[in-house]
Amino acid sequence: MELTQVLSDVLKEAFTAAGYDAAYAQVKVSDRPDLCEFQCNGAMAAAKAYHKAPFMIADDVLKHLPENDCIGRIEVVKPGFINIDSDPAYISRSLSSLYGSGETPIPQAAKPRRIVIDYGGPNVAKPLHVGHLRSAVIGESIKRILRAVGHEVLGDVHLGDWGLQMGLIMTEVRERQPDLIYFDESYEGDYPEEAPFTISELEEIYPAASARSKEDEAYKARAMEATHKLQMGVRGYRALWERIMAISIADLKKNYQKLDVTFDLWKAESDAQPYIPDMVTYLKDGGYAHYDQGALVIDVAEETDTAVIPPCMVLKSDGASLYNTTDLATIVERMKLFDPDEIIYVVDKRQSLYFTQIFRAARKAHLVKEETGLRHIGFGTMNGRDGKPFKTRAGGVMRLETLLQNIYDEMEKKISENRNVKEDDARTTAAIVGLSAVKYGDLSNQASKDYIFDVDKFTSFEGNTGPYILYTIVRIKSILAKYGAEGGTLLPPASREEKDLMLALTDFGSVIADAAENMAPHRICAYIFRTANEFNRFYHETHILTEEDKARQASWITLLDMTKRVLETCIDLLGFKAPEHM
Repeated sequence: MELTQVLSDVLKEAFTAAGYDAAYAQVKVSDRPDLCEFQCNGAMAAAKAYHKAPFMIADDVLKHLPENDCIGRIEVVKPGFINIDSDPAYISRSLSSLYGSGETPIPQAAKPRRIVIDYGGPNVAKPLHVGHLRSAVIGESIKRILRAVGHEVLGDVHLGDWGLQMGLIMTEVRERQPDLIYFDESYEGDYPEEAPFTISELEEIYPAASARSKEDEAYKARAMEATHKLQMGVRGYRALWERIMAISIADLKKNYQKLDVTFDLWKAESDAQPYIPDMVTYLKDGGYAHYDQGALVIDVAEETDTAVIPPCMVLKSDGASLYNTTDLATIVERMKLFDPDEIIYVVDKRQSLYFTQIFRAARKAHLVKEETGLRHIGFGTMNGRDGKPFKTRAGGVMRLETLLQNIYDEMEKKISENRNVKEDDARTTAAIVGLSAVKYGDLSNQASKDYIFDVDKFTSFEGNTGPYILYTIVRIKSILAKYGAEGGTLLPPASREEKDLMLALTDFGSVIADAAENMAPHRICAYIFRTANEFNRFYHETHILTEEDKARQASWITLLDMTKRVLETCIDLLGFKAPEHM
């Protein structure tokens, strides 16, 4: 149990025994750590209700304080604050109980849920760019956090693989290789297993096709016809689509692997297509959708809306489907296949209106159960130092692998300057530390906020950065390796710095539970930065390896091992790991 809750429970007894409402007994971490560790301000709030001076109320409470082993010092400070310091022996016993088994326990959810989390969202036949970073990094961390507290979580990449995009690619392929058997509709044999293009060629084909379609109406018409043939199931077009999908997914998996991001499901827009006809019929027959100027729509506006919420369009006036259609059908598919308790979408916050329409439409049409959660975790943009969306020096959208390589090169340069790492290990270590720089740099910001991607700042070994956190872990590993033995009984802290580190470790469980409840990785980042700082203060004030009191030294080694395990668990939940040396 969190220490603030333990202390609150003690004070509740005291408030009640003194004749006051226990609701005033809430304890929190002190706003003035130089004066005390914890504080209760309830007497200040109770003064008006009980028509008594807050100092008198607080004094009454202390007179009725029950026997306990968690409070080391408690006093009333005018005008009525109750200042508390925890008992050092209680802290060491609590930590021994929590981490003494060698495990790092994470509190489990009272009611585990089945959750589908939709993150990634790349289009096939296109390289990942910096715009895909936040969805992947935030989604992966939230998935890990939710799993850690006991939920069943399925991560879905949700590929964009349908619509005019595919028709454009196929049309351009046909322009360049008109004799391919995929375009011979009389062909009845097997199609080649190998694609008629490489991933590099494919990534060049789409932008060329897209640019030409904007200037050549006949070309665009051929692309629309190719799209129609694909969607109607013409063999050659389906076979070519399968080859496009195969090489695209293989490349995407390789690039997501570099980010240490994985998906349980590699579902795509095309997987939802079979559900569309029945869904449209259901929406019509049930009276959930109606025609407006030829388009099939679902009205989703509500009386309490303070802004205009347009209808959710299901079919365009020409009968064609669109993103709304696919996303509603995907909800139908997910409910049918997985029956989740909640579906989470990690998507740019600029899509908030869109998801309001989709969620309301799904609920109004009963495409989900009443108790099924639908949640959009909207994230802000990743900007350059100029405050504008991150670009290449030439002004184009930067490929994600280029961004990562730039970070890795910078880290390798810095690590190579450190003689503790062999030259052969520098590149491997640089990739590990570089990934921490990228992920921590993103996750340490609240997801909904925009942030500046500053390579110099993120790759620094000082301050609130991934490399600083990893350097702290590596420092602990080095001390443990030099000590070369198991620790001993955890003794009560011998210094302020040691106790502050212990107090930080006692907060681990509550921080993870809070991060899971609010789906907020940035709170874990704030916690490990605080914990790393507390460790480094303790380290600089304590001569661990030269301590002559062997029992005290063994206690410190035990504390270091606990700290290492807590920090390593946290960075794993964020999606990166620590090297052995830096």
